[in-house]
Amino acid sequence: MLDSIYIGMTGLTNFSKGLTAIGNNVANLNTVGFKGSELNFLDLYYRYSDSGSNDQQSSPYAQGGGVSVGSTSMRFEAGQVSQTSNDLDVAIDGNGFFILNQDGKTLYTRAGQFTVDDAGYLTCRDDGAQVYGVSGGSLVEINIGGQRSNAPHATATVNLQNSLSVTDTSFDVSNITVYDTLGMAHQLTLHIVNDTANTSGRWTFDLLENSATVGSGEILYSGEGVPLAGYETVSVTYDPKNGATASQITFDFSKTNSYSSAGSSLSVASQDGYAAGFLIKTAIDTDGNLILSYSNGQTVNSQQLALAWFDNLAALQSEGGKRFTVLGETRRIVGAPGELSLGKLKTASVELSNVDLAKEFSNLIIIQRGYQASSQILSAANEMIQQLGDIRGKR
Repeated sequence: MLDSIYIGMTGLTNFSKGLTAIGNNVANLNTVGFKGSELNFLDLYYRYSDSGSNDQQSSPYAQGGGVSVGSTSMRFEAGQVSQTSNDLDVAIDGNGFFILNQDGKTLYTRAGQFTVDDAGYLTCRDDGAQVYGVSGGSLVEINIGGQRSNAPHATATVNLQNSLSVTDTSFDVSNITVYDTLGMAHQLTLHIVNDTANTSGRWTFDLLENSATVGSGEILYSGEGVPLAGYETVSVTYDPKNGATASQITFDFSKTNSYSSAGSSLSVASQDGYAAGFLIKTAIDTDGNLILSYSNGQTVNSQQLALAWFDNLAALQSEGGKRFTVLGETRRIVGAPGELSLGKLKTASVELSNVDLAKEFSNLIIIQRGYQASSQILSAANEMIQQLGDIRGKR
């Protein structure tokens, strides 16, 4: 009967540990990227003795030693994805963990809540752990410190569209915005003159800035009204004389035509120059690319986030703070989102805890009943010992 007391005590002790595991799961119900765990129970040693029979086929008497706790099993199934308003929040849709560097230690997490620190590193918002990217299959730090501004680009091509009417003697395309090598904007005018009286299909032009000619050229159209081969583009050397370096501007007439229309409608379709810009937005796309947006309208694909996956998830151990480390034997797969069976990313989203509250409450009832039953074993054993004492007292 004393053995029964010890066995009942193992039940009380270890069911209370099971309650702790359930309590930890429930407490982290709203923790982003949290993975619930289950406590595994083990029966203790057994003592065997023969029943006293000479029959070798009879089973020996077995007496168990109670219950103990074994390992804790992590549940790595994905949690529900919730949208946020942060462009640097990402959730993994499929296999993968984000790879972190925290004080020289490599950790893994499913919680994609990131920010850019003052030094330009992509880090976790809660503790500043640096987020790894991938380049050429190798892990690299993600840093945009040298990309907080976007250098200007001088206009190299001006694309024109629509028609020149052969009935017009001249036509002006005004307010053509171009940029010099310093990123300064200039307003130019293309003054086009119909010269078909001298050469069939020929138009000449002067490039004007503040009424001063800064370049000239010609365009020839065929009888069908399309630019002749070799005359689709005209290059002009433009020198703004404001300290910027002279540059070549190519005027592309390949999408224009010349007909006997009611009037000329030639206009600028696009130009490729822009001023200097400063960083106004940083976001992450579904492929894990860091997208940098600048005040000059330019966007740049910067570095790419890395993901890792393991063929033996049981080798991962929780470090707290939604982080995991590798302790057991496993093979690590590293790549970009969408590669090597790794999942894609859901932008402006986070993965919530995978704790199933209904399941936790069901387990809570089982643990509670087990604890109550173990306490009843103690009470019954105590009453039986008391009865033995009462028998001796009646002698």
